[in-house]
Amino acid sequence: MDGIRLQKVIAESGLCSRRKAEELIEEGRVKVNGHKAILGQKINPQKDIVLVDGERLKSRNRRQNVYIMLNKPRGYLTAMSDGRGRKCVSELVEDAPDRVYPVGRLDLNSEGLLLFTNDGEFANTMMHPAYQVPKCYRVTVREPVSDEQMIRLSEGVEIDGRMTNPADVRIVTEEEKRSVMLITITEGRNRQIRKMCEAVNLTVARLKRMSVGPVKLGMLKPGAWRELSKDEVDMLLESAGRAAQKSNKGEEKRAAFKAVKRRR
Repeated sequence: MDGIRLQKVIAESGLCSRRKAEELIEEGRVKVNGHKAILGQKINPQKDIVLVDGERLKSRNRRQNVYIMLNKPRGYLTAMSDGRGRKCVSELVEDAPDRVYPVGRLDLNSEGLLLFTNDGEFANTMMHPAYQVPKCYRVTVREPVSDEQMIRLSEGVEIDGRMTNPADVRIVTEEEKRSVMLITITEGRNRQIRKMCEAVNLTVARLKRMSVGPVKLGMLKPGAWRELSKDEVDMLLESAGRAAQKSNKGEEKRAAFKAVKRRR
C-alpha cells in the first residue's frame, strides 16, 4: 500500500475539514506512531496510530455521512466550544444524528443558513476558494444606497489589501434611514460583507445568509436545523463543480470534485 495523505485520513474520519487538518499538522498537534507528523506525510490507516491533541483518531468505519443546515441566530459563535463561555452553534445541533462540524462560519452578530457535516471532504469542497460556491446575504444598512455605492460593491472593492470578486447586488427596499440589499458573493473572506459595506461607507445593521449555492434557508426557524436531502447535497456539489470548470485550473479542480462525488 502506497499510503494515504495524513490530512485526507483526518478529514475522512469526520474530525474536521482537510484544510483544518493541515493546520493541525502544521501546528504540531498531530503525531503518527509517537512522532510529530509533517504536512504531506502518507500513512497506512490500518496500521499507523494517529493522535490529534493526544487523542487517538477514530476511523469512521463507513458510518453514514450527515449533512444538515441550521438557521443560526444572532449571538452564537460559530465554534464547537469557547473558553470565554459564549454560546456556540454546537449547542444547537447536539441532537444531530452524528457529531457534525460547521462548514465555514458566520460571525457572532450574523444569522442565517449555516451548513454542518461530518464529511471532511465535502466541507473542504464547500470552503475551498477554488470552487467559489455562491452565497446570498440579506443586508440591512442604516443609510440609503447610492448608485455609485452599488456599482463599487458590484465591481469589487479593496478589503485587507485585496480586491473582492464581482458581486451581484440588488436593492430590496430603500428608505431615508434604512436600506435592504441582497448581495451574492463567491468568496468567503473573514467578515467580508461587513468590510465591503464599510469600504463604501455603509453601516451594516443586520446580516443574514439566505442561501448557499442552490440551497435556500426557506422557512426554517431561528435555532432550528434539518437534514439536507440527497438531491440538495448533490446540487451543492454540482454548483461547486460548475464553478471549478470556470477557473483557470479547471482540470485539477474537476478531478477533485469528481473524487468527492464518487465517495458518496
